[in-house]
Amino acid sequence: LVGGAAAATHLAVAVSLVALAGMEPLAANVFAFLVAFSVSYNGHALLTFASARAKGPTVMARYFAVASLSFAANELLYFVALHALDWHYAWSLVGVLVVLATGTFLLSKSWAFKNSSGPRT
Repeated sequence: LVGGAAAATHLAVAVSLVALAGMEPLAANVFAFLVAFSVSYNGHALLTFASARAKGPTVMARYFAVASLSFAANELLYFVALHALDWHYAWSLVGVLVVLATGTFLLSKSWAFKNSSGPRT
């Protein structure tokens, strides 16, 4: 649910910037990522991974690293879809967001939101 809301936010911002502001799709994608990051981080911290009780600047920094890695792959795949495959900018972004969602979730769960303050054995 959180991933879907973040992806929808990302797509809506990118498409709006391209359609309404005339921005290039790859540039609009950067702004869309930054807006969607807020939705994604807060949703995951408050809902998806709330039981891990992993919050604060360290968790946000780890999640930003995960999201940035995912975004680097996003921008590369988006470039390929737009320029090598010549696909429509909106459908290209939908495909890229879907392809990268699972990896981002798994890294978020296993590292970014992993609570490291629990008991050690």
